Amino acid sequence: MLGEPEEQPLLAPVTPTFSFAAVHEFTQRPPRLDLPGDADEATAVIRRTATIRRGTRMIKLISGRQLGSYLHGRRPSGFCYRAYDLAHLRTGRDLALLTGDGGDGTPAEVVFGLRWRAVDPTDYHIPFSLAVAGLAAYPGLADIRPHDRLGPPVLGTGFAPSQEHVVPEFVTADLADLPLTANASLVAFTPDGQEITLYTYLPEQRAWTKMFGPQWRYLLQRLPDLPPDQEYLPVTAGEHGSTLVGAYRGQSYEAIADPPHEYRVNARARAARYAVETLARRTHYAIWRGVPVTVVRADGDWLRLRLCRPDRDSSPTHGAQCLERGIYEVWANASHVSDLRPVDFAYELDAHASDPTA
Repeated sequence: MLGEPEEQPLLAPVTPTFSFAAVHEFTQRPPRLDLPGDADEATAVIRRTATIRRGTRMIKLISGRQLGSYLHGRRPSGFCYRAYDLAHLRTGRDLALLTGDGGDGTPAEVVFGLRWRAVDPTDYHIPFSLAVAGLAAYPGLADIRPHDRLGPPVLGTGFAPSQEHVVPEFVTADLADLPLTANASLVAFTPDGQEITLYTYLPEQRAWTKMFGPQWRYLLQRLPDLPPDQEYLPVTAGEHGSTLVGAYRGQSYEAIADPPHEYRVNARARAARYAVETLARRTHYAIWRGVPVTVVRADGDWLRLRLCRPDRDSSPTHGAQCLERGIYEVWANASHVSDLRPVDFAYELDAHASDPTA
């Protein structure tokens, strides 16, 4: 059995003249877009040492309101973190700032999270405000007005705003959805620091299955539209949502990823879960009012669109609604959308991919 990938810790050149306090100050100082300085370059160098590998455990902190949407089919998108970087933050109060939806009445001491494994590092970007060494930049996020955003501000340094901690953050590439991986889970962080697994995702069944006992029902009782006693919650597959596609013997199939080493055809029967020979993430892109968007879902002649690069004009000019930190969406008639197309992002499969039928 191959071991899990060893995560690369964040590295910073701490010296007697450059303390941790100085590093923290750098991470909390928005870069100067007009005249980048040595501090901006140093921050970028430090930030790039925190990397994602195939199989890296990822986590997105969510509110109770968001928990219900994931149980009904929402996929990972937007701001997220390596679980490795949040291992020292265990209580809901420690993690509450990272939920990114501005609060919804859920008790602050309880925070929920979506856990999954990264299929490939190309699915993630660092939310820099500056274009550093050819990496994708998101300058507009840091420039959005407070009344047009939810959650804490985006600093543009690649780090989460925090008075105490140095937490590197990521965004999904182009802020697009990512397909859920096998054994993804929805968890809760309690006031005493416990992590409770609430649901686990079953990809072949496209459903969440309940994992918690009756002593934890109180975590969900105050949340709307969530039956705490329901054991099995099927998810409706969207027509335009991001999916994994793989090839087996020249035929294309919907695929399932179980990183870091197992990628297979999506099939109910175990005997048909062949290891795919190629793998790609398929995401639908389009142009709407001159800006690039991804298509989240369709409803008749209407499309739910998400902006790839939100900026301060996203709400007033494009009419996009901020759903959570960095995520801006809008409904548009399909006749007003141009260049609608699926884009496949191919992954390189390593030689250690296992055959699940073996």
